[in-house]
Amino acid sequence: MKKGVLILLIVFSLTLVSSTTCDLNVSLLNQDPYPAVPGDYVKLVFEIDGLDDVDCNDITFQLLGDYPLRFDPGETGIRKFNKIDYIKDYESNILVPFKVRIDEDALDGINPIEANIQNKGETAKITETFSLEVEDVKADFEVYVTDYNYNTKELTIEVLNIEDVDIEALTVEIPKQDNIEVKGSNRVVVGDLDSNEYTSADFEATINNGEIQINLIYSDKINVRRTVQKTVQFDSSYFTGRNADQKSTGIGTYIIIILIIVGVVYYFYNRRKKRIAREKKHQLHK
Repeated sequence: MKKGVLILLIVFSLTLVSSTTCDLNVSLLNQDPYPAVPGDYVKLVFEIDGLDDVDCNDITFQLLGDYPLRFDPGETGIRKFNKIDYIKDYESNILVPFKVRIDEDALDGINPIEANIQNKGETAKITETFSLEVEDVKADFEVYVTDYNYNTKELTIEVLNIEDVDIEALTVEIPKQDNIEVKGSNRVVVGDLDSNEYTSADFEATINNGEIQINLIYSDKINVRRTVQKTVQFDSSYFTGRNADQKSTGIGTYIIIILIIVGVVYYFYNRRKKRIAREKKHQLHK
């Protein structure tokens, strides 16, 4: 009989303990930017709701640093909240912010991330899974020197968007450097550039053989302004001795010769006209 009563007391106690478990609701309230970009930081804000439950004590929240998240050195993903603090302010919920980096190899689409939450005095951890939206919105480019005219000093840079993303407000910039001296503006705004499309920018510059650094500045689909640095090789042998340049030079020479001839003919014609006029005037006076 005593054993039966003892067993009933044990069962009742266990039932009582299990019924007094802290019941919390955790949600991913916000991510910025949306979508997150591989290799960049993302700000995550979690909301823990239900803290006014009498069975809730001190709370430990741990964001797990598994793929696709990458923690900076010193970041553990752990946040602790003392019941005295949130009860004092009559809070039934807490916002938990993080700033973490996204793995460079993260795949586009929904990526699951996990967090553990534990109530003080309870050995069990509750693991929650959240959806993180990731998309690679970064562009990449191939850049070439397509023309250089030694007579006009006009340099033409061609830019090809080789990624599967469209970009806006592309600006081509040639920063100060030893191999090239730009006259006038060193920035040209060429506008929007879709995937697998190309555009060009013209500069007036004096160039030496060697490497030229070019900055490509653009806005991505989440309106983040980004800069990509590219290096192109300039070889003057590709832009000298061309038939087009020689023809251009030849036409210019012909035009100059014609102008000289016209000028000489006009000079002698005008001189002869004045001489005839003087002779007529002289005969009238006789």
